[in-house]
Amino acid sequence: MVHIEHNALVLFQGDSITDCGRNYEESDSLGHGYALMAAARLGMESPLKRLRFLNRGISGNRVVDLRGRWEEDCIGLDPTWVSILVGINETGRKYNQGEATSVEAYYEGYRELLIQTRELTGANFILMEPFLLPVTEAKKEWREDLDPKIQAVRELSREFETLYVPLDGIFAAASSKMEMSYWAPDGVHPSPAGHALMAEAWLATMQGRSIL
Repeated sequence: MVHIEHNALVLFQGDSITDCGRNYEESDSLGHGYALMAAARLGMESPLKRLRFLNRGISGNRVVDLRGRWEEDCIGLDPTWVSILVGINETGRKYNQGEATSVEAYYEGYRELLIQTRELTGANFILMEPFLLPVTEAKKEWREDLDPKIQAVRELSREFETLYVPLDGIFAAASSKMEMSYWAPDGVHPSPAGHALMAEAWLATMQGRSIL
């Protein structure tokens, strides 16, 4: 089991999947998705550690957007752990708006976030790979762009020796038991059951348990 420090601050970062309706007017709002579910469980199981949790996910964000606000929304918070899920908007922008992000730009931008965070805060990381459930024929095309980005996150996890949550594989496995739209109606944004699956995978990774 991974040792989580007493009074640790766990920061969730990413896009709309992490954001999940959090109240921007309340700094401690966790939204109503996997971040809330994971924080609630971990806090319940380790009450004496007095863990703190923050969510700074913002809908629509890409790596470039995270870099623009990282000083305020990560470094300045001095987190103990940083959980990151980002990448699907890079792919979505390509197919929806014709605004592509190369694998190299995604990788280098993401890597710079990790370098900066480790140097300035010493935080540990738990990286969550972006995922896609191809619920339509059009969404199947997205895999060509997303798959190399998933590989990029895996490479970063190896380089920085982070914890890693293989969400794409986890959702694929879950979709062998129930149709894909059950877990994510549009293939991108999880249902409540999908968020619960993410939270369980996050907790299992953090606690050193088997996921699949």
